Amino acid sequence: MPDFHPDLRRTARFMPRDLGLPRTLGLQRRLDALSRLRRVPDVSVIQLPTGASVRLHEPAPTSAPTPALLWIHGGGYVIGAAQQEDRLCRAFAAALGITVAAVDYRLAPEHPYPASLDDCGAAFEWLVDHPTVEPTKVAVGGASAGGGLAAALAIRARDLGLVSPTLQLLSYPMLDDRTGPDDARAARGFRWWGPRSNRFGWASYLGDCDPDIAVPARQEDLRRLPAAWIGVGTLDMFHAEDVRYAERLAAAGVPCDLAVIEGAYHGFDAISPRAAVSGKFFESQCAALRASFSS
Repeated sequence: MPDFHPDLRRTARFMPRDLGLPRTLGLQRRLDALSRLRRVPDVSVIQLPTGASVRLHEPAPTSAPTPALLWIHGGGYVIGAAQQEDRLCRAFAAALGITVAAVDYRLAPEHPYPASLDDCGAAFEWLVDHPTVEPTKVAVGGASAGGGLAAALAIRARDLGLVSPTLQLLSYPMLDDRTGPDDARAARGFRWWGPRSNRFGWASYLGDCDPDIAVPARQEDLRRLPAAWIGVGTLDMFHAEDVRYAERLAAAGVPCDLAVIEGAYHGFDAISPRAAVSGKFFESQCAALRASFSS
């Protein structure tokens, strides 16, 4: 048994090492559809011109515009829904007194690059222009593939001269299509996301595009990007690529706070949100957001 964090050992025993994509794609999509049927009070859903939508979580009423966070869900670019992030988005809004928008972007392989990135860009522009939001204090964040899209959105904003996020909040982001397990022993610690699903997710997302353009970790120039917070567990398949990306950001002069969680697997905070280690992970995210909004 891998050396899981004490708070995560019990749940790790019953979790798969890999979702088994593409074999389970149909089942995962059906589960996503069921999640969308749940009605959650006090959440507005806004349709965007691209065909995507945004779930808006607002703090207690205030007379002044608030900082904001665009949150991008995970799912390997091929599954997932914004509604799966309702608990986390409400927590960010309540803890920080900010507006949080979660984007439901188009999924691959039906909609390969750049469809999902276009949707996230449209959602970010919408959020910046929202009347209750302070436009100079809007961060972008996401988990797994959502973290990869957040990183790509920051790069696109720099390259095109668009409004830049105040912070990249990247939870175990999916950044590099070249990633595989370092060795068989490391793979025993993976949960939910493994090499097979990773290959399928990236192939679906990239389609026929040039990965040197679409993949954040393949970008040679990381200068002039927004400050970043990157959090990842040591038993996450993305651990090595995330640490490398954080090091490259720092070398390029981009402030980057790297939080490495010993014995944590992929998505641990979503699977075990009440665990103490997950609470500390959330507190670290909130601290990074507060600092970015106060600067």
